[in-house]
Amino acid sequence: MHRRTFLSTSAGLVATAAILPRAEAMNLANDRVTLAMIGVKGRGNGVMHAFAGLPSVDLKYVCDIDESVLGSRTEGVAAKTKHKPEMVKDLRKCLDDKSVDCIALGTPDHWHALPTIWGCMAGKHVYVEKPDGHNLLEGRTMVAAAKKHKKVVQLGTQSRSGVHFIKAMEYIASGKLGKVVFARAWESAKQRDLGKPADGVAPSTIDYNVWLGPAPLRPFNPLRFHGNWRWFFDYGSGDLGNDGVHRLDVARWALETAVLAKGGKPLGWPTRVSVGGGKYYFDDAQEWPDTLQVNYDFACGALMCYEMRIWNAYHFEGESEGAAVYGDEGYAIIGNSRFRAFDPKGKMIVEESGGYHNDAGHAQNFLDCMKSGERPTADLETVGHPSSGLCHLGNAAWRAGRTLRFDPDTYTFIGDKDADQYVTRPEYRKPYLLPKLSEL
Repeated sequence: MHRRTFLSTSAGLVATAAILPRAEAMNLANDRVTLAMIGVKGRGNGVMHAFAGLPSVDLKYVCDIDESVLGSRTEGVAAKTKHKPEMVKDLRKCLDDKSVDCIALGTPDHWHALPTIWGCMAGKHVYVEKPDGHNLLEGRTMVAAAKKHKKVVQLGTQSRSGVHFIKAMEYIASGKLGKVVFARAWESAKQRDLGKPADGVAPSTIDYNVWLGPAPLRPFNPLRFHGNWRWFFDYGSGDLGNDGVHRLDVARWALETAVLAKGGKPLGWPTRVSVGGGKYYFDDAQEWPDTLQVNYDFACGALMCYEMRIWNAYHFEGESEGAAVYGDEGYAIIGNSRFRAFDPKGKMIVEESGGYHNDAGHAQNFLDCMKSGERPTADLETVGHPSSGLCHLGNAAWRAGRTLRFDPDTYTFIGDKDADQYVTRPEYRKPYLLPKLSEL
């Protein structure tokens, strides 16, 4: 199926807020899954090796627009599996091949939505790295595609499959923390100053036009390319969508679990989002803030805060990055490698160790749900999009410079038409058009 076919047939999607029945279960020959891996420069390489190491996976294609990356990554996975996948630069070949059951995406943020949508329309299940898209509307459209075509879509927030994270939620679900109305997430990392390099010429090994995709046509700049794209409005969502999505996902998970444990209602979308921060430390070309604090108010009577500084590594509650929930009978701290629970006086009463990256387990959960039709642990509709949406909402409030109130029924900001510009990108470059909700 070619790109124009995807665009012309996009009217077949349906976008609703209701949760539809589970995905169609697959009838797999010999219980094996045929996979195409798309985007393998950075995080995608780790995702590819996680899938390739699973005994039921046949990695048929490795796809990347950079020939130098494509060759080295394919050789690397071939050495591990003793089987060399086919190398392709055009993802359409992966989608056209009816033998491919699923695709996994390690592409930049601005290339998360379209392959996910096209993949669902082509009958493929999709594993996509976080966040769910470049903006709120992309995430909504991805959900619509998955629901219409009854496909499993797993977001790459691997903590949802992490043992100590699951144990933490089991403890919180017991109600031992009492009434919980506050949660916090925080991020610590020592990023570098990017400088202000001049524009240059794109390497001969890449198709720069395809790399840009729906983003505006700009001169090539090495700073805005591999790895660093995440710090620019056109392609990424800053550190809030880079690392913050993991911490916010755990905090939202824990807060909702605690609220439900006492008979409350699911959190839903926040009713109010307020932000403080900016570029206070780095004097370089990156556009997203290096210092940020976001507050999310929920209708159930709960508050969640997110704090980010990317210019020094610091610890809070004994963790360099993590999430916490606070109740009137105790509190819980959830880090990347452990979970701890405390009584009201600060005495630790429970500690469980684990690991942050459970790539293999997260990938296996995705495969299991492809076969059963059940929702995966980081299901796009119920987990991936709501948690990614917190990042996009925080970024929108920061760019608008004021508190925003989001209407999830219309995907607009209440009483603030000017802020609606941050729900999606100003324009999608042809032919990489996002299907419009009015056309679905």
